[in-house]
Amino acid sequence: MRSSDGFFYEGEVFYPFQDMLFNALLSFTFMFMVAFMLINPTDFEKKVDPKAEFIITATWPDNHPDDIDLYVEDPAGGVVWYHDREKGLMHLDRDDRGNFRDKVTVDGATIQNPINQETVTLRGIRPGEYIVNVHQYLATSKEERVPVAVTVEKLNPVVSVVYYQTVMMTRRAEETVIRFTLDDEGNVINTSNEFKRLVKNK
Repeated sequence: MRSSDGFFYEGEVFYPFQDMLFNALLSFTFMFMVAFMLINPTDFEKKVDPKAEFIITATWPDNHPDDIDLYVEDPAGGVVWYHDREKGLMHLDRDDRGNFRDKVTVDGATIQNPINQETVTLRGIRPGEYIVNVHQYLATSKEERVPVAVTVEKLNPVVSVVYYQTVMMTRRAEETVIRFTLDDEGNVINTSNEFKRLVKNK
C-alpha cells in the first residue's frame, strides 16, 4: 500500500532503494550504449587492404649510396618504375634512392634508415609473362660491382619463393633477372632470364 509520503512500505522493506538501483543501472546502460555508438570508426575506414598475389623485392647493402631501381613489365606491356608507380595490377611501393634523404631529424636527433630496398606488388592475377629488370640508376660509390638480391614471392594460398638470386650490378647497367609466366590460376608455368630492355632513353 502507498503511504501518505508517496512511497511503498511492506513491513520494514523500503522499495524506493530498489527503484533508485534500477534507475542507476538503466542510466549506466544508456550511457554505455551512447559511448559505444560514438566510437570513431575512422581508423577502420582508412585501413588499406594489403592484399597482394606476388611481391618482388630488390635489396642492396645497408647504407650503400648507389640508387638501384626495379622495372617490372606485365603481360600487357605496361611497365612500373619510379616515374610510373602504378600500372595495371602492379604497384611500386617505394622508390629507394640509396642513402639520399635517408636521414630524418626528430627532436634534434638525426635518425638514419640504413635499409636499401624497393618493392613491387602484384595486386591480382593477370596471366602471361612478367619481366623483372634491375637498373643501377646512379653509381656514386667507388665500387665497380654492387650485389643486389632479387626475390619473387607468391603469397597465396601459402608463401612460396618463385625466384631468389643475387646479381652483381656494374655501373649504370640494366639486367633482366627473371621472366616468369603465370597461368589463369596464378601458377608459375615458365621462367627464363633472356634480356629485354625496359629502361627508357638508353
